Amino acid sequence: MGKYQNSIDAKSRMIVPSKYRDELGCRCVLTRGIDTCLYIYPMQQWEKFMEKLSALPTTDPNARAFVRHFYANAIECDIDKQGRMVLPQDLREYAHIEKELVTVGLLDKIEIWGKEEWTAAESMTELTPKDFATKMAEYGI
Repeated sequence: MGKYQNSIDAKSRMIVPSKYRDELGCRCVLTRGIDTCLYIYPMQQWEKFMEKLSALPTTDPNARAFVRHFYANAIECDIDKQGRMVLPQDLREYAHIEKELVTVGLLDKIEIWGKEEWTAAESMTELTPKDFATKMAEYGI
């Protein structure tokens, strides 16, 4: 849970918010997200996700593309003693992360957004209280 603003340093490292470090431990998986963001998975959650992906039909070209999106762009990352992890250049470019970023705790993973991308995405999905209540009813919440 939670949302934190942060930045990357000259060595392309971000500080993982301390609230997330206990769950992640010293190793995690970083990959492209569905939106223009990155996902950080704790190792245990990544393994569960991979099980689901491995169950997809390899004869379906859309399923293969979906698996490639996550797996080909995934990298195991170490979190150092200061709570930092490196964001590779290609993943930073995908998520439009130049300096400022936003980390968002979301169910079984953490999203990393470039600050401008987050602001744009958040404004596009912002609901009025009435629309919010309608969606809750629609989703059975």
